[in-house]
Amino acid sequence: MKEEKVAICPGSFDPVTLGHLDIIRRSCKLFDRVIVAVLDNPEKKTAFTAEERMDMLRRCTNGLPQVEIDSFHGLLAEYARQKRAVAVVRGLRALSDFEYEFQMSLTNRNLNPNLETIFFNTQAENMFLSSSVVKQIAVFGGDISKCVPQCIMQDINDRIYAGGNRHE
Repeated sequence: MKEEKVAICPGSFDPVTLGHLDIIRRSCKLFDRVIVAVLDNPEKKTAFTAEERMDMLRRCTNGLPQVEIDSFHGLLAEYARQKRAVAVVRGLRALSDFEYEFQMSLTNRNLNPNLETIFFNTQAENMFLSSSVVKQIAVFGGDISKCVPQCIMQDINDRIYAGGNRHE
């Protein structure tokens, strides 16, 4: 029996963007199972709790049967070992992302020699897109419809623009 190829798409996903979804969908073409792993770091200020981010990801990936949503804290290399993942998938928006991602890739490989990192170049229309940009647009009541999936747009606007209970 062929061993299942598992990849991890880690991130804060605060909130998930169309760029994140593009990377997740493309990962599904290469791997049998894709674990979208929300980094749960209590030290990091986020607009949404880990549970809320996981819920949004579940709604956004509903039509992708090989996607599993999970959260983790601690070392990604160790989490990947526990999940028997063979790869970490990361998106690169610009050259500025590469240095950090390359360093993380080498660190993870040092901690878990069986773990590869695969980089996807972002689609041109998503090059500017980040969760931080989405939040900044939302704070000022801007249109985020070209940045995030429709199914979570109201969650973002309610929390960020309307001044809901931010998780700080």
